[in-house]
Amino acid sequence: MKVTVIGSHLCPDTLYALNKLSEAKADIEFKNLSASLPDLKAYLALRDSSPLYDAVKKNGGIGIPAFVLEDGTVTLYLADVLK
Repeated sequence: MKVTVIGSHLCPDTLYALNKLSEAKADIEFKNLSASLPDLKAYLALRDSSPLYDAVKKNGGIGIPAFVLEDGTVTLYLADVLK
């Protein structure tokens, strides 16, 4: 499975997800928002335009890690990726 992980190396949830995906032998592309302004800008555009993030924003969250599957589906749930 190929998955793009959008997150930060400073986020414990992102690190946990990366470890679990690595254990599952996933082909991982990591977009580290703490290290790349272009990736951060692209993520903010996604976050600001997707209803997936409405509850996250309402609760003051960032919404990472986020996962983009091979078919373009975006999810905030690691379980969706690992199934």
